[in-house]
Order: sequence, then structure tokens, then C-alpha cells
Amino acid sequence: MGKLSQALSRPKVPIILFVVAAVLIAVSAVGTTRAALTYFSDPYVARLNVSSIGVSLIENDSNVVAWRNYDGNDQWSEGSSELLTDLLPQGQQVQLGRAYPESLAVQNTGTIGEYVRVSIQRYWEDAQGTKVRTVSPELIKLNFLTRNGWIVDPAASTTERTVLYYNSPLAPGDITPPLCDSIAIDPAVASKVTQTTDETVGEDGKTYTTITTSYDYDGMRFCLEATVDAVQDHSAAQAIQSAWGTSVTVTDGMLSLEGGE
Repeated sequence: MGKLSQALSRPKVPIILFVVAAVLIAVSAVGTTRAALTYFSDPYVARLNVSSIGVSLIENDSNVVAWRNYDGNDQWSEGSSELLTDLLPQGQQVQLGRAYPESLAVQNTGTIGEYVRVSIQRYWEDAQGTKVRTVSPELIKLNFLTRNGWIVDPAASTTERTVLYYNSPLAPGDITPPLCDSIAIDPAVASKVTQTTDETVGEDGKTYTTITTSYDYDGMRFCLEATVDAVQDHSAAQAIQSAWGTSVTVTDGMLSLEGGE
């Protein structure tokens, strides 16, 4: 296992959509951890350009890891800090199978009501930063919470990506409950091995067999990516359909997915 380290990479740039009766912003985040499980993370980055809507990401109840808010006169306040910096005490290593506290929530930091959507991506990269598609993202375990207002959209989700909606509008200043509360790496990582056999003939004429075992995940890193979007709560069903292409029903302010939860 490696030592705790930190690194930065170029942030993902979200696409900003402009549609009639819909306002969309996006907040993106990337956090990665190296296998054999040396931890580091990238900063959250927020980008938007409308003056009435704002979003912040809250980590572990109190840590605002990214924000962008309108201050008036075409001025914005924005900033970001690193994700998961308190995951491990100094000098400790990630233990396979251990659930580490990690919660993410969304706060409305704008001046109008809004609905929010979060997309979480899990994947693996090799030492060169190339995505490895042969390694299961499901070995990166996030404990999603779906009994507190968060809804998983199965039609938009894959083994790599989980898309969630919060089913109630957020008034300015409101914070959602956490959408997840822990992260762990499946112990199955340690069982993914490849064995090679090599036979050699010794000076005594006997044949010797050498079996070499290597870990399939050696040198890889696991990656987490989170994107938060918000649309105005006015004409929300139409706004969400226009901005996100998702059919929802909004009844007495409560959002539900058509044909789903």
C-alpha cells in the first residue's frame, strides 16, 4: 500500500444548457485513489453564468468543497477545496473492505428555488491515467441513501454511473440530506490475480516450475466523479425535460420519475 499523496488534474468542464423556462448549472468534482490504494483527490470545480441560481457541495455535514454564488453587479464568488482530505489520518493506508465516512449533500446557494440532480461516476485508471474498462467499477463501493428523498434513476444509471434526483425543491439556503454516507473498496480487489507458469531445466537435469502471481489491480487507481445540476423550480417538469431530457412528474412540489420511483 502506498503513502497518502495528493495530485491535481484538469477539471471536467460541464456543458451549460440554456432553454426556455429552464435554468441549468453544473458543478463537477473528481476524486481519485491509487491502487494499491494510495489516496489523493482533485478539487471540485463549479461553473455557471446565470445570476439567480447557485449551488454548493457539502462534504461530511460541514465542509463546503465547492461554491459559486452571485454577489451582484455581474460579480461572482467562487472557490473550491480538495475532496476527502480527512479520509485517512497521516501515514495510514486504506484497508480493503473498511467503510470510511464520506457524505455528500447539496445546498441551494442561489436566490430562487431549485431542483437538483447528482451524477456519480466510478471507474479505474492505469498508471498513465487511461481509463481501464476491464476492471469493474462496482468494486468501488459507495453507500447511497435513498430513503431520505434521493431517487436513483435506473434508466440513466450504469455500473459506472449512478444518477440521483432529490425529490423536493430546495429553497434558498436549504441543504439536502446526504446522498451517500460511506466509501469502501471491495476486498475482492485482493483476489484478482494472474498466475504465469515458467518451466526451466536445472543443471541437474530436473525440470523446475516457477509460478508467478501478480495482482491485476497493481498500479491502478480508482476514481470518483460527481456532477451536480440544478434547475429552477418554476415549471419544474418542463424545465427538467428541456434541460436534462428526463420525464418527471411534479405533484404538490414532490418530484417522481415517470415510470419509476
